[in-house]
Amino acid sequence: MTQLLLIEDDPRIREVVGAGLGTRGFSVTSAPDGTAGIELLRSRPFDLVLLDLMLPDVDGLALLGAIREARPRLPVIALTARADPASKLAGFAGGADDYVTKPFSLAELAARIKARLRWREEGGTLIEAGALTLDLATNRASIGARSVLLSGREACLLAAFARRGGEVLSREELLRLVWQIEFDPGSNVVDVYVRALRRKLGAGVIETVRGRGYRLRAGALKEAAAG
Repeated sequence: MTQLLLIEDDPRIREVVGAGLGTRGFSVTSAPDGTAGIELLRSRPFDLVLLDLMLPDVDGLALLGAIREARPRLPVIALTARADPASKLAGFAGGADDYVTKPFSLAELAARIKARLRWREEGGTLIEAGALTLDLATNRASIGARSVLLSGREACLLAAFARRGGEVLSREELLRLVWQIEFDPGSNVVDVYVRALRRKLGAGVIETVRGRGYRLRAGALKEAAAG
């Protein structure tokens, strides 16, 4: 059974979500605050975290960062009453894999959980693009003899580039493919994650095409593999 950790201070939401997801085949362990949540995360295995971003004891985004540091590959769905685009993008930039606003239906939440757990399997777990190999089962990218560990969202972004070869992908397309949100001209979340990939893979691996977007550079991959 899929093991979920729900970090939520509202006891009514904990009760409803736990019972509702339980009838849909999930096992839900709840924590009333961030301190209890991180202790559970360090002591028990979980498949996914449902994280309220407005907790009484810690900043939700800071806790999200701590989860990412402790378990880089663990999917995290943010739960919050803040529905404005800026808050959503801050959640994504902080490392959330998905963002669900309150109030939400249990059917939608269950569907999003299943989608987050399923996405690595789409198109197979291994993706190859020239000298690059991306293993979606471990979120590990290899270029030649060099191997680096990616976060879940970084792996998803790199998969989008790798699956589309050298095609230029606009920020709008990447937001839709990777974050499942419509384009916001004020968003820089794509740029933030592209910079993260460049730091890990090499500055020239993802090329900026001015006025159009980004693309994976096969030549830079060969150079990185040879180096």
